[in-house]
Amino acid sequence: MSRAHERAAGLRLMAFDVDGVLTDGTIWYSADGDALKGFSTLDGHGLRMLQMAGIELAIITGRRSRALELRCENLGIARLYQGVEDKRGRLDLLLAELGLSRAEAGYMGDDVVDLPILRACGFAATTMDGHPLVREHVDLVTRRGGGRGAAREVCDFILAAQGKLDALHARYLLDTDR
Repeated sequence: MSRAHERAAGLRLMAFDVDGVLTDGTIWYSADGDALKGFSTLDGHGLRMLQMAGIELAIITGRRSRALELRCENLGIARLYQGVEDKRGRLDLLLAELGLSRAEAGYMGDDVVDLPILRACGFAATTMDGHPLVREHVDLVTRRGGGRGAAREVCDFILAAQGKLDALHARYLLDTDR
């Protein structure tokens, strides 16, 4: 078993950055000044599967976005922390609230501002298009880019490491009529 699998096997909380991870990092502005973001449905289902497997989810991001609030509401993610300058500090507060250790927490980020939290977690991941320095300090670099299934890849990796992925997939294979 690889070091990344070992670390992912013990996760009880997985937190994600947004821009560049759950989105491709592009921010569109409407004529009215509203920020628009695009989210992957693949990523969304991966997040739901983590929830189904009993893994706590959190979003910890430096920016604020109404679009993100709506996405989290849609996915049932209650732990949304926006406008966070000290992501590692926010993680520590959350861990204390949940009674978890840093070894039981994971984070997925893509830029150098994420390094303090990535280096503090038991499991750290980034996208294939994450900053080169970040890619040097994580357990897993995805084959997909941010906003294009990278978070789903991480979710599947965690679920496989915990021996839960096949059971979650099995529920979709029950229908034998083809």
